[in-house]
Amino acid sequence: MLLVFLHVAPPNPLSQQYSRQINAWVFPLFEQNWRLFAPDPESVNRQIVARTMHTAPDGRVRVSDWSDLTAVDNAAVRHNPFPSHTAQNMLRRAWSCYLETHGADDLPRTQRALMTQQYLANIAADRVAAHRGGTFESIQLRVVTLPVAAPAADGTRPAAVAPKPVDTRYLPWWKVESHGN
Repeated sequence: MLLVFLHVAPPNPLSQQYSRQINAWVFPLFEQNWRLFAPDPESVNRQIVARTMHTAPDGRVRVSDWSDLTAVDNAAVRHNPFPSHTAQNMLRRAWSCYLETHGADDLPRTQRALMTQQYLANIAADRVAAHRGGTFESIQLRVVTLPVAAPAADGTRPAAVAPKPVDTRYLPWWKVESHGN
């Protein structure tokens, strides 16, 4: 509670002196924005999928098939009258934050970027372990971005403009805390 208070309080000597430590704890768990009051609807649909890698004791490397993390989130929300905020937004917001802190080369250049990368990798690893199981030490994400067509002037159907191309981004393999037996 104290760290959150220092984060949202007006600047003072204590919060300025310990801003790095306060921000390291507050972000990304308690990120604040005004979207509740002024929502910015998504202009793209993203599909985030993950695959895992495990090195067996004999040295053989096994790479799993891709697991659709977005589909798992959508299934948790669909037909649920009270879906959790976590099911609706955690993965999507982690990806948005990753885009804000990383360049096209996927190299973290700040502590916040590194923390965001670890956060995204941990979410993906936890989701894969919970829904598919198995043993793995590394994870890779693929993000497919499909622009949403703008509505027609009458708002009834998508406008008849050429859609933007689909963008597919492969992230590097990331080491994660060992999952499985």
